[in-house]
Amino acid sequence: MSRQNLPLCIKTACLLQTTAGAAVATGGKWNTQLRDLSKQGQYSQALILYRQMLRSGATPNAFTFPFILKSSAALSLPLPGAQLHCHVIKSGCHLEPFVQTALISMYCRFCLLDHAYNVFDEIPESTRLTVCYNALISGFVQKTRFSNGLLLLHEMRVKGVPLNAVTILGLVPGCTIPLHLGLGMSLHCLTLKHGLSTDLAVANCFLSMYLRCGSIGSARKLFDEMPEKNLITWNAMISGYSQNGLGAEVLDLYRDMESFNVCPDEVTLVGVLSSCANLGAQKIGREVEEMMHRRGFGYNPFLKNSLISMYARCGNLVKARAIFDSMPNNNLVSWTAIIGGYGMHGHGDIAVELFDEMIRTDIRPDKAVFVSVLTACSHAGLTEKGLAYFHSMEKIYNLKPSSEHYSCVVDLLGRAGRLGEAGRLIESMPMEPDGPIWGALLGACKIHKNVHLAELAFEKVVKLEPTNIGYYVLLSNIYYETGDMEGVLRVRVMMRERGLKKDPGYSYVEFKGRTHLFMAGDRSHPRAKEIYAMLEKLEDLAKKCGEKENEKQQRDQITGNMAVHSERLAIAFALLNSDWEKGEILVIKNLRICGDCHVFVKSVSRFVNCQFVVRDATRFHHFRGGSCSCNDYW
Repeated sequence: MSRQNLPLCIKTACLLQTTAGAAVATGGKWNTQLRDLSKQGQYSQALILYRQMLRSGATPNAFTFPFILKSSAALSLPLPGAQLHCHVIKSGCHLEPFVQTALISMYCRFCLLDHAYNVFDEIPESTRLTVCYNALISGFVQKTRFSNGLLLLHEMRVKGVPLNAVTILGLVPGCTIPLHLGLGMSLHCLTLKHGLSTDLAVANCFLSMYLRCGSIGSARKLFDEMPEKNLITWNAMISGYSQNGLGAEVLDLYRDMESFNVCPDEVTLVGVLSSCANLGAQKIGREVEEMMHRRGFGYNPFLKNSLISMYARCGNLVKARAIFDSMPNNNLVSWTAIIGGYGMHGHGDIAVELFDEMIRTDIRPDKAVFVSVLTACSHAGLTEKGLAYFHSMEKIYNLKPSSEHYSCVVDLLGRAGRLGEAGRLIESMPMEPDGPIWGALLGACKIHKNVHLAELAFEKVVKLEPTNIGYYVLLSNIYYETGDMEGVLRVRVMMRERGLKKDPGYSYVEFKGRTHLFMAGDRSHPRAKEIYAMLEKLEDLAKKCGEKENEKQQRDQITGNMAVHSERLAIAFALLNSDWEKGEILVIKNLRICGDCHVFVKSVSRFVNCQFVVRDATRFHHFRGGSCSCNDYW
């Protein structure tokens, strides 16, 4: 191979070795050009220029090396980096703090932490400056050697080396897991003690730490106390709230952000769209889409994918599909979003068609898209198709199924009545079954009224999640549906003894840009009298379809649930308004819709010329003409 065709790292290494120390003249113009190339990220050009510098007879100095060492690090070229280290020593620049810092940072970037420490260790203790400590601390923390970083911090404090904002910024990323939150809080106290808390970058870093550790209250307190906030601050808070499922708080922050004239960017809008999806706030989602186009963000693939998810979860599957089809290049996230959307709406046949089409386009599936397609198969009763996908994960795509995939398959088999197979699958799992897996089996037992297996599954799941009220309610419902009223009372006593209360059910509808929320038995709405009058008419219609109201009342007396369920109130309110005519009413409920309300809405949809869409805790139900899209398979 000719020298001209050698890889850049080998050519540079050879050149550095043969030309080092060849010149005596200094060259400020070379350093200026090297600095500019380094700042612009043109690292390969910087190395080429350094070669030209040596050939020209100019001698590198302490102002040269930081830029060229940074370039070598950015290009991940350890061999030229080692040669440059030789140049540093030969030029006598190895005692210059900023050159030492650049060498430490370079070796950390190469993951050669021992080399980095050796450079640091060779610096006389009396001349070890804060910048040298900072470089090594940051390298240790970034390469998951957090304890080494803390030891260096301790050494700085013992030897009186001043801390600065960069020291803290290097350490805080090591505290972003709940296990290290206590250390992070100690660092925060240290920051306050040293007067560094007013540095905006430091405050933003601690804000992100609290949010990633799930310490929402501490994050909000810090946010409210910050005298200065920039876009990064607002985005950290919005993203943190969004990731922790606090959608309403996200939208409140978004409005506050607008009132302070802080202009959102793509990161902001992704968090807002995610919250709109969770809340079903389609009106705000549409406003975000309009802003995207005004700001020139319309082609951002992350935002496009967020829009697909938002519209699908707000019940507008047509719009979600239109956005998906308009994208010139659908990536794996796009496919996952649209497949999950169809699955949630009970269109499992379309979801599997899309999955198969994705495979044909040579996009390799990951674990997330398998969760989406397996869930779609489960909701649509496509048992054999779902099992085939599950088995293909490891056989074809070399993906080891996680507990989430096993939970999907237990649900798939359970809904199909194949409870024995579901039990054997759980026994064969390579990991310990978690709560959702036993919960899926318990849910299947409710569908098929298998009390014995339900009691076994319940015994397992309450050991893993003793405060999850949903499992107690499931078992109680199983006892009720099999006529075991003593069992219902036993569950109620168990809940009372353990201090557990059923989560209050609520439903809401969006009307003219406002969200109207209803609790079970709610009479606080200004139009409560009209709502209950409408509900009475609807119940009369439902009775024509044979709803067994007497049996419902008997059950309510046993379970202590005499209040009108919230989704009925939401539907009655929506029907008071004229906008529903020949249209659609979307109701979002925090819990799973109960059997009685499912029958009720089906019955009403037979007489009212409107489609009722109910998004409960697990899926969408589309009611029209006396039937539901789930085909009662839920």
